[in-house]
Amino acid sequence: MSATQGSDQPASKTKKFGKGEREIPHHTQKAKKFYPAEDESKPKKVRKSIKPARPRASLTPGTVLILLAGRFRGKRVILLKHLPQGVLLVTGPYKINGVPLRRVNARYVIATSVKVDLKGIDDKTVEKVGEEGYFTREKKDDKVGEEAFFKQGEKPEKKKVASARADDQKAVDKALLTNIKKESMLLEYLRSTFSLRSGDRPHEMKW
Repeated sequence: MSATQGSDQPASKTKKFGKGEREIPHHTQKAKKFYPAEDESKPKKVRKSIKPARPRASLTPGTVLILLAGRFRGKRVILLKHLPQGVLLVTGPYKINGVPLRRVNARYVIATSVKVDLKGIDDKTVEKVGEEGYFTREKKDDKVGEEAFFKQGEKPEKKKVASARADDQKAVDKALLTNIKKESMLLEYLRSTFSLRSGDRPHEMKW
């Protein structure tokens, strides 16, 4: 005796066992006896949407910043631009305090009340430096072999800065240097490094 279900689903059978009846499903409806040894990976659903970074109101182009982390911590730099990657493009300038064009995280800077006039800066160069692939490292063609192994202990060769980057640095700093020299004591201010001593209260300082 068979009981038919919907037209799309296969029919299931009804069997009698003594006084009772039991409905036996079709073999296609039965649970699988075989399961994969490893769970199938499913991509996670990202609920949070990526929002563009909102810079602080004090971080405006031309503001002098104090770096709090990294190789140049304590140095004073000039903010040039907010990059779409969510970081800041700054420069020393290089001739004054040795800080080149670089990207820094906005969380690790203190914005001061000092501002530098950015008039005369080449906007095309700033746009070029702000591109995403500008700061990527170039791949080395030289592979580590026997010669490199036996040269261990010798003085390493100095890293050569690309001529294009050096030209961009000079183009950006040229206009900045002329504007900085017009302001009294600004050159010495950018050259000095920031540090805290015992007894200093940063929350009471006026930046």
